[in-house]
Amino acid sequence: MNKIASIFATVAALAATGCTSYEIDMPDNPDAPVVGREVSTNVFYQANPRFYGDNDCIKGLTAQLSRIDGMDCNVLWVMPVFDPGQLNSIGSPYCVRDFTALNPRYGTMADMKELVNTAHSKGMKVILDWIANHTAWDCPWITEHPDWYVKDADGNIAAANGWTDVAQLDFSNPELRQAMKDAMLYWVDELSIDGFRCDYADGVPTDFWADVIADIHAIDPDAIMLAETAKTEYYTCGFDMIYDWNSSTTISSAFKGGKPADVVKEAQDALSKVPAGKSILRYVFNHDVAAENNVATMFGSPEGIPGAYVCASMLNGTPMIYDTMDIAGLSGTVSFFTYSTRTYSTELAEVYKEINAAFKASGEVRRGQLADFSTSSVVCFTRAIPGHNLLVAVNTTSSAQSVKTPIQLAGSAMTDLLDGTTGVAPVVIDLEPYAYTILMN
Repeated sequence: MNKIASIFATVAALAATGCTSYEIDMPDNPDAPVVGREVSTNVFYQANPRFYGDNDCIKGLTAQLSRIDGMDCNVLWVMPVFDPGQLNSIGSPYCVRDFTALNPRYGTMADMKELVNTAHSKGMKVILDWIANHTAWDCPWITEHPDWYVKDADGNIAAANGWTDVAQLDFSNPELRQAMKDAMLYWVDELSIDGFRCDYADGVPTDFWADVIADIHAIDPDAIMLAETAKTEYYTCGFDMIYDWNSSTTISSAFKGGKPADVVKEAQDALSKVPAGKSILRYVFNHDVAAENNVATMFGSPEGIPGAYVCASMLNGTPMIYDTMDIAGLSGTVSFFTYSTRTYSTELAEVYKEINAAFKASGEVRRGQLADFSTSSVVCFTRAIPGHNLLVAVNTTSSAQSVKTPIQLAGSAMTDLLDGTTGVAPVVIDLEPYAYTILMN
């Protein structure tokens, strides 16, 4: 997708003549560049077991680990694996009947151990999707411990947050807190799970999270804890990461005629609130976004999705690939309730491998000053540390576009992080529809 390497030689010849005409009418440097607050080299892959077969889903996912690892993803987020409820169910994997039992359609606990062990052998961490806020209506706790649930005005167990398929737990009950913590620690102790993505973290008191995270970190100090929230106070109770909730919609807007500069501004605003040593999850799709939007048009066309991912990843934070992004030909909304067998694209896997490799290779430079050079059609920004620069440009449109190279970089030697070639940065970057380039020196 890098469309400027072919003109490196031409620009090098121009530079050799001593011509400096490229300095005319170039963009000014923006005022007050921002220093990045953190840098991550983790890449998440969110996997829905239901996309790997009608049954034995965990075996199907394990068989795909080499492909996922090959994309340079090193944290596997596995969506809920637990035994789902049936009473009042709408088929959601987030409706849990038993927190310490595997969904029988997914396979056996031995299959889960094989998944984790195989991932670990490849240097990947595995985190599970945890649902602490509520249970299924046929969870044994309903009859055995009705006092563990919130009651409505009539004294009946209340539905959770308006979701009629699940019942709201009451975290003022200390026995419930201990039971929930014990269930989480079961997966850490028995399967060496490397952490959790905590669903609807806002619905559970922060002091519960602080308690359970302290116990998890006592077992595994490197465990990854991700909260589904945009509230920064969740950092203080031990979470390593929260959501950049607006990354997906802001990037989508830019690919649908909005302002590309908003992509840089949104990331800058979100990252400015991230404490040292913490991170923020940035993505173009997750299970909710793919279920609520047409995946073929959310970023203009399917061809726009890799460029959108460049915007999500290269502006810092921790990027994530959702496992619809590496499937060719998807359109419409993608339900995460449905069991199916998906065919993954080798070509798309290679595309994301290149982007993720560029993300990791640029880690130190991404710590540097951020400057925005975006136009009405192209997201364009730089990061700089002493002696090194990163330049990223993404065409957000279905037509060819050009963007001027920032004056301080035009004519300088730079390496294309997508293919490893080295040349001279051109005066103008020409980008085919939805194309992108990532250069660094």
